[in-house]
Amino acid sequence: MNLGQVLLVAVLAVPALGAVAVAAVRHDRAARLVGTVAAALTLLATLPLAGGDHGWFGYGPRPAVQPWHQLDLPWVPGLDLRFHLGVDGISWPLVVLTALLTVLCCGYTVARVPGGGSGRALVALLLVVEVGILGTFLALDLVLFFAFFEVVLLPMYAIIAGWGGADRRRAARKFALYTLFGSVLLLVGVYVVVAAAGTADIVALTGGAGLSRGTQLAAFTLLALAFAVKSPLWPLHSWLPDAHTQAPTVGSVILAGVLLKMGTYGLIRVAVGVAPEGARWAAPVLGVLAVAAILIGSLVCLAQDELKRLIAYSSVGHMGFVLLGVATLTATGLQAALIGNIAHGVITALLFFLAGAVKDRTGTGALAELSGLRETAPRLAGLLGFAAVASLGLPGLAGFWGEAFAVVAAVRRGGGLWTTLAVLAAIGGALTAAYFLRLLRQVTHGRPSPAVGRLAPGLAGVELAAWAPLVLLALAVGLVPALVLGHSAGPVDALLGVLR
Repeated sequence: MNLGQVLLVAVLAVPALGAVAVAAVRHDRAARLVGTVAAALTLLATLPLAGGDHGWFGYGPRPAVQPWHQLDLPWVPGLDLRFHLGVDGISWPLVVLTALLTVLCCGYTVARVPGGGSGRALVALLLVVEVGILGTFLALDLVLFFAFFEVVLLPMYAIIAGWGGADRRRAARKFALYTLFGSVLLLVGVYVVVAAAGTADIVALTGGAGLSRGTQLAAFTLLALAFAVKSPLWPLHSWLPDAHTQAPTVGSVILAGVLLKMGTYGLIRVAVGVAPEGARWAAPVLGVLAVAAILIGSLVCLAQDELKRLIAYSSVGHMGFVLLGVATLTATGLQAALIGNIAHGVITALLFFLAGAVKDRTGTGALAELSGLRETAPRLAGLLGFAAVASLGLPGLAGFWGEAFAVVAAVRRGGGLWTTLAVLAAIGGALTAAYFLRLLRQVTHGRPSPAVGRLAPGLAGVELAAWAPLVLLALAVGLVPALVLGHSAGPVDALLGVLR
């Protein structure tokens, strides 16, 4: 095995072994430290995966997937299934983001354990979730992809049900039921593709692999619905606000930051890649649903009166912009979707960290009871203001690129439908600014409410350590979008080469 293959194995093995080690250590704080070290080692293992043998520009027209590093071993020889892992410019930014957010969440629990259970169990579950998410981004076999996709379900259910709010069990059940529904659709879609093509290899399947038009239409419909549940995309989103509102802070960060990206990544890598005829056929419908998500999510946010619930519904709108970029099936649109994924993961993770801090300090998430934050806790208010303007798409910050260029891609697609969708999406962007500015006016301005008036002005060291990397990343990606786009340009062009 070469270094790249060793790193691919390490990225999955280290958090898995870390979860076992955490469960074996009896002292709770020591176990949380062990878990944080395992998450940090995983992050270090992801960084050298960039570039590989192909570099940024080493992509030819075929095959559409050319991993920088890959490991391909027999898994179930009798069924011709393989343990096939690989990483390229589409998956690598998401792999790094997953590892980073897991480190920040595990480190956060060293000092702050939410009520409901032991910190040791929470960290172990976070590491198991990390294995599932990383495996999903690295898998290049459809059956292996499905297996990793399902690993996430039970530990995330346990995190919400064990450490969440007062209504956590109902929210966890709703999350599980919706996700199981999506899993059934995904399993059927995978079966349709594998049975028709005779292989589960994503590299070989990308571009259609000789699948008939009818098979591709059926497969794309099943796969797109499955990924729409996970993302979640309107109208299959109703589990998200409840899960976010009831989940502990670290659960919300992982859920919004990277778990939702499993759906949008799967839509690009699997649904569009494996069934391009289906993608072209469904593109107008996807575009309409995307704009509906943008507008409805924004309007609901304008009416929200609870902090975490507002941020949760904002994800519906942001994921709408990602879907709009994918629906255009253009290089600009796919690039917008990929950088939008990363920007949303960074910014929304920061927003949920801050919302959790506000709720922990004040004991409430009601916007009407949180006025005057800048008077008593100016540092916290300033960070909340930064995260809000980053999320509304201020130029120079990470949130701008994905939303702006999703609209540009729709305009360039041309025609009455796509131009209308672009205009409506731009209006949705304006509504996004409206509800975030409303949020800041209600929470940071005015006379301090009783709940806010008793706050101390300072921030804890663990909070600064967890939030600073996200602030820096939001700035870095906003100022230098090539940090993401430079890696993904080649794979996107190669993918589009087989879609035409």
